[in-house]
Amino acid sequence: MERLKNEDFDLVISDVRMPVMDGIDFLKALREMNPEALVIMITAYASVETAIEAMKAGAHDYFIKPFNIDEVKLTIRKALDLKRLQSENRLLKKELKTRFGFSNLVGAGARMAEIYSLIMSIAKTKTNVFITGESGTGKELVARAIHTESDRKDKPFVAVNCGAIPENLLESELFGHMKGAFTGAVANREGLAEQADGGTLFLDEITELPLHLQVKLLRFIQERSFRRVGATADMSVDIRLVAASNREVEAEVRAGRFREDLFYRLNVIRINTPALRDRKEDIPLLVRHFLNKYNQVLGKDIKGFSEEAMRLIIDHDYSGNVRELENIVERAVTLGQGDEIAAECLPEHLRGLAIDASACPTANNSQGGVGVPDGGMDLEKTIEDMERVIIMDALKKTGGVKKKAAELLGLSFRSMRYKLSKYGIPDN
Repeated sequence: MERLKNEDFDLVISDVRMPVMDGIDFLKALREMNPEALVIMITAYASVETAIEAMKAGAHDYFIKPFNIDEVKLTIRKALDLKRLQSENRLLKKELKTRFGFSNLVGAGARMAEIYSLIMSIAKTKTNVFITGESGTGKELVARAIHTESDRKDKPFVAVNCGAIPENLLESELFGHMKGAFTGAVANREGLAEQADGGTLFLDEITELPLHLQVKLLRFIQERSFRRVGATADMSVDIRLVAASNREVEAEVRAGRFREDLFYRLNVIRINTPALRDRKEDIPLLVRHFLNKYNQVLGKDIKGFSEEAMRLIIDHDYSGNVRELENIVERAVTLGQGDEIAAECLPEHLRGLAIDASACPTANNSQGGVGVPDGGMDLEKTIEDMERVIIMDALKKTGGVKKKAAELLGLSFRSMRYKLSKYGIPDN
């Protein structure tokens, strides 16, 4: 114990039965002094209870005497390998923070630097946070960064898209239900609020909640307790609440669609994620980030974009924000060949020109743009691209009226809104 006060150790091996101090007590004390150290316990008493107690107290592994020395050596080697990987991961995360910010947030401009600074200021508090911004600006990534930088990082981060869950199932999804509470409730089920206990609950598109559920959410925020559908007793949880909306929330409050008292409860700390058109200096970083991502996903080794292609990407006014940029880069990597992606591999709306099949062979063929390239294709992604184009065409034909476009496509309005969000098409 004296040495542990002045030195750090990667690995500690300790007996359980010892004079002066019990091994489990030693383990607990060690974990307080050096939580990064891995601990292996040794016992001659092959009781399941002792092993469970040791693991609960934070032991990495345990041996039962007599043991095989080769097995001990192998376990030690694996433990030290794990320690090395943990150290490398910490260094990598630190480097990513230094270069780009937090988690999967990418950007080095002034607007993003302000958000990084605010995240660091609030992450370790329990204060409610309201994130606003256009669709596709990375609101969920900001919420995850807050969670990752907090003391809750080892607990669950549970994201709920309030606009994607059918209204009649929302309460059950959020708070759970008891067996027999309604038709189809064949067993007790915990809700997302329970799943987030100890961690962070992220309510995306919160302005889509119906008013009657807003009342229940307000009570939940005030008391941090709720009642499952069909239950007779309340349950309490310890959560950090982060909400988000792509709408003008104050306008929703004035229109009576969002409760003012709920808004004030949520809007303690406000973070506004900037539109991509307002931080164009980050576009090259984002392009490189997505290029690396889809090179790995698609098994390619494309080095970059041509000068003309990059100019077109930077000059574009992104109504769908970062999500739209990611779709553009994914499409370009899918279609691109060789070391460099040509401008012709970019979507038509970036160039205002017809696709040149000779410059980007996989973008078109003699069958009107439909066919399988020699190198193969990602069928699901291609279908998604086609679906996005069709939705955009339907919106164009209906003058941007989403309800009419949904009818034109034989979709429910809720399904239409989900697809708009999925493909980064502005919902306004």
